[in-house]
Amino acid sequence: MAPLHFLILLAIVSSFPYSTAAPDLTLTISAGIFIPVGPYYCSTTGNYTLKSPYQVNLRKLMDDLQSGAIANHAGFNYTVAGEAPDAVFGLTMCYADRNWTQCQNCLQAATSEVELICPFSREMKAREDACVLRYSNESFFSVADLTSAFHVSDTSNSSVTNVAGVNATLLSLMSRLAAEAAVSELRLAKGSQVYKGSKGISQVIYGLAQCTRDLNASECSRCLTYFVEELLRSSSLSVEINDAVKGYSCNVAYKIGEDFDSSIRPAIASAPMAPSTIAQPPDPSPGTRPTLGIVAGVTGGSIAFVICTGTLVCILLRHRSIKAREREVDVFDDDPLEDNTFDKGTGPRQFRYRELATAAGFFSDEEKLGEGGFGSVYKGYLKDMDLWVAIKRVSKSSQQGRKEYISEVKIISRLRHRNLVQLIGWCHGGGELLLVYELMPNGSLNSHIHSQNNVLSWQLRSGIVLGIGSALVYLHQDWEQCVLHRDIKPSNILLDASFNAKLGDFGLARMVDHERQSHTTALAGTMGYMDPECMLSGSASTTSDVYSFGVVLLEICCGRRPIIVVQDSEEYATMHLVQWVWECYGRGRIIDAADARLNGEFDGDEMERVMITALWCAHPDRTLRPFIRQAISVLRMEAPLPSLPTNMPVATFMPPMHHLQRESGATTGSSSGSAGTKHSSIATKTSSLLR
Repeated sequence: MAPLHFLILLAIVSSFPYSTAAPDLTLTISAGIFIPVGPYYCSTTGNYTLKSPYQVNLRKLMDDLQSGAIANHAGFNYTVAGEAPDAVFGLTMCYADRNWTQCQNCLQAATSEVELICPFSREMKAREDACVLRYSNESFFSVADLTSAFHVSDTSNSSVTNVAGVNATLLSLMSRLAAEAAVSELRLAKGSQVYKGSKGISQVIYGLAQCTRDLNASECSRCLTYFVEELLRSSSLSVEINDAVKGYSCNVAYKIGEDFDSSIRPAIASAPMAPSTIAQPPDPSPGTRPTLGIVAGVTGGSIAFVICTGTLVCILLRHRSIKAREREVDVFDDDPLEDNTFDKGTGPRQFRYRELATAAGFFSDEEKLGEGGFGSVYKGYLKDMDLWVAIKRVSKSSQQGRKEYISEVKIISRLRHRNLVQLIGWCHGGGELLLVYELMPNGSLNSHIHSQNNVLSWQLRSGIVLGIGSALVYLHQDWEQCVLHRDIKPSNILLDASFNAKLGDFGLARMVDHERQSHTTALAGTMGYMDPECMLSGSASTTSDVYSFGVVLLEICCGRRPIIVVQDSEEYATMHLVQWVWECYGRGRIIDAADARLNGEFDGDEMERVMITALWCAHPDRTLRPFIRQAISVLRMEAPLPSLPTNMPVATFMPPMHHLQRESGATTGSSSGSAGTKHSSIATKTSSLLR
């Protein structure tokens, strides 16, 4: 039987009109083929309809993106088509490690086949080997997207032997290029560095770092720093001749012994004037020297006076600007939301906008801790409480951000548990939506579990596992209502100064009665951590939270992301982490899946217990998953290990769960990355259910 998603896609594609009666809405297919590599994203809610204004604007956007990117021969363009509520924001860019012919072919194929890749979706993100394309009904410009880092390696040549020497050179080269690209006008830097092989033979490593040009220097640097870490993490075990990590907002790549045939034209710099053409001033005669001295003295004094005056004016203007901003936050300390939206009582308090703006240095870039899905987070100091806090500034233009703000305040403000991030207060004044949390000195679990420089010990990891589990027991069973988190993942697990885990970000959370324990709604969560059945039914429950908990446990144990790439003979396939670990379990070698960076420094029985419990939590059949309290009892050795089948069961609500489509000799990436092989969009679409 044909896969379910293939039939759905075939039905959708066949519904497109091909008549000549409406040429402006007829789908055209280019001679080339755009085949996304790695996972790609198509929104599934609020889809546009055939011949709608959004579809018209989308097609205009695609034409504008392609023509603009090719006309300026820079392989980059971003723009918007139409007006709200049917405006479409789009961006495309050629990867600088590909030549101009590959770039043009990719741009033409991507922009003309976008409706085949994501039929009727209001948002899409995809990349091919030579370019990236994305569009959305909301502006995403100026914010780096780090959700996916896809490895592309050249496995046709044997890997180098002097791994340590190459890695040291790579670290130096790529760090330098990342810094240069962030401040470059093209957001691009290329360079090379020599290293000596194990036999003393010198070789050259060529590298490049590139961002989309809508990013400022800070966002570009943030993106490239993360991608360089990904590149170096894969090279720590085996160094290939060529390797790259490509994403939606930036990419990094290197080649050993061969330079890049780049598609991007460098900026034209003015040629320096030859020394012989520079006019030299004549040597002043003795009679003119006193006059020149007087002129020089007067000129120097005038310049000094101007500088002093200018400095004084700047200080006064800055002082007036600060005072004006302070007066502004007093004047506009209003409440755009209804006061009865939130419960009154003890616990978190409502702040005035002036208090939080002052605490965060008026939200200056120096205080910014990072970017979230619907806003930015800043570090602040509350003098009256003598407390350092994290202040989340929710995007004013995002309706979803506004909904999540309300959900966060209504739910987390009522919860009290040592393993939940504490909400200090909130503010919806000054035309802003602000949330105030306790500051977590060690950031998120995501920044540690995949770090090459600071590998978390097993002792800390096991403590984090029990901390997350304790939080879920409280949410699911111990509080007055059942709270479904719906977005459990490492980036939402924060670590305090002692590396105690605290679950945060309740923007997608919902409260239900204990008797019900499920909630039917629009699709919500993060690919890779979402219960596959929940993705089809739209029904979130305690078991879907337990599934996400199981995936996170495996990520902690294995140090790998939810989607990995595996090699079988000369073929490559993307697999879900759950399936990969289950195969190790079936061979009686589940310990082989443990994070290699731990160098065996862990309790084998504990590691096995956590991984088997994780598989139990992520069981394909949700009726066979444990309640969270049962899982914690096993983790604490208060109950025996569950008996699981040797082979991973096949879920009954979807096609058989097996290796995804394979392609012999395909380019692939690190198994710890978040992407996979080159394969058809239909296969990727079907496989996305497992993510």
